[in-house]
Amino acid sequence: MTLIASSIGRKFAMALSGLFLVIFLTQHFAINITSVFSAALFNELSHFMGNNPLVQFVFQPILILGVLFHFTLGFLLEIKNAQSRNVKYKTYRGAANAPWVSRNMILSGAVILSFLGLHFYDFWVPEMNYKYIEVLPLNSERYFEELIHKFESPVRVGIYALSFVFLSLHLYHGFSSSFQSVGLNNSYTKALKTFTVAFSIVIPVGFVFIALFHHLTAF
Repeated sequence: MTLIASSIGRKFAMALSGLFLVIFLTQHFAINITSVFSAALFNELSHFMGNNPLVQFVFQPILILGVLFHFTLGFLLEIKNAQSRNVKYKTYRGAANAPWVSRNMILSGAVILSFLGLHFYDFWVPEMNYKYIEVLPLNSERYFEELIHKFESPVRVGIYALSFVFLSLHLYHGFSSSFQSVGLNNSYTKALKTFTVAFSIVIPVGFVFIALFHHLTAF
């Protein structure tokens, strides 16, 4: 039996892919937060990430595959879990059976996946069009203006904010569970739990702050 074919193997792979995406999320936030206090620095970092061959042709495809792998495996695990439940709860007892977050990871995951589709449409698709279809001249000063333009719409900002609420819920359960799935359940568990809870709040709130900041200062 292969690693992915077993139940434990699937959970382990799910945890590793989730931790990989957390690293990307941290890096993405670190760059985006610079847009709040320095347009020049944000432009410089975005230009580097958008034109570095290693980032574009190695890390970016790995990231896209990681996202597809994580969410596909998540949906498959949910289907497997639903099929394996031979005994149903006679009465619903809410969190007495399991926390709402853990019971609805598929819901939060679906919302996040939908948001990623919007995010790709907003930023990745125009970037690919700019560089590889229209083949426009390189402009290292364009990134900040493109960013704030996207956040002029209150509807888009609202969608972003709601999506990050679901991201926070998803991280709250998934991030800490991933450490347990890879075997890091030891004397440091309490510290890891504290860290994952803080991360699941600070990073999504930070992204919401970025969107609101640019929306409110765009006029």
